[in-house]
Amino acid sequence: MTDPLERLTNLLALLLETRVPLTLHDISHELRGQYPGTDAGRRAAFEREKAQMRTVGIPISTTVMSGDRAGQTGYWIERSQFELGDFGLTTEEREALQLAVAAVHLGAGWADDALIKLGGSVADDVGPLSAILPTLANLPPLFDAVSKRCPVEFRYHGRSRHFEPWGLLARGGFWYVVGHDRDVGEQRTYRVDRMEDEVRVGASHGFERPDDFDASVAFPADAKLIGDADGATEATVLVDGDRAKAVVLELGAASVVERRPDGSVVVRVPCVNRLVFRSWVLGFVEHAEVLGPPEVRQEVVDWLVGVVGGG
Repeated sequence: MTDPLERLTNLLALLLETRVPLTLHDISHELRGQYPGTDAGRRAAFEREKAQMRTVGIPISTTVMSGDRAGQTGYWIERSQFELGDFGLTTEEREALQLAVAAVHLGAGWADDALIKLGGSVADDVGPLSAILPTLANLPPLFDAVSKRCPVEFRYHGRSRHFEPWGLLARGGFWYVVGHDRDVGEQRTYRVDRMEDEVRVGASHGFERPDDFDASVAFPADAKLIGDADGATEATVLVDGDRAKAVVLELGAASVVERRPDGSVVVRVPCVNRLVFRSWVLGFVEHAEVLGPPEVRQEVVDWLVGVVGGG
């Protein structure tokens, strides 16, 4: 049987050259002797190779076949999406791009490969890094989904999410996707490295991005708003009088629900990210109490009981 790297190269060439979608049966026929003899072995090898190509950003197009091959999946690679055209970069623009690559480390050779394809060069001495950003297997399909307005599905915190990705951006060394969660009917932000499986991409033009959407503005400035939890997105918290002024300054006057005679205040606090919310509350030790909603209060109580019991 052919070496896996050679087979992967041959598969790439085949999917680039084909004028019609190819099923796995077609592919194994064209690459005779290069795949395992059993259906299960052939499928497993092909799935690994698809994952490898998508990991390095090679877009594989798919369609459901009809006619005598109805129900089977056909595969091909659009040359226009795979090959880089002439971007017409000036020398100054290439130098600026090279400076950006030197300052931000993307890992896995992605930045170096892109720079070389655009006519730049990779310097031996890149100087101090300004940022280090991880490369993740789910980034290429998410970037593709954002550009083509494809809805996606992925598991996050144990639940399947049906999501319209409006934009991707990096903050604090992590990648985030911002968009509309169809299941909760709200705008949400999810950390890409916390996705629990491979992103599944739907059909192009499956949603409309708001005309005024700006990912840099839409990204929550408050970490308690980054979407890690379902259900309630806001909690009410009672804060003692000696901490009340600082809390109101932090959250804003609009967050105040009630001011009590003893100087304490009840405030509305974002709680989409339960971990960050819990840390925020516990920072006040005995000077803050979660009043509601009941499920959020119970989560905090259960967590505290678990901590005490585990200690």
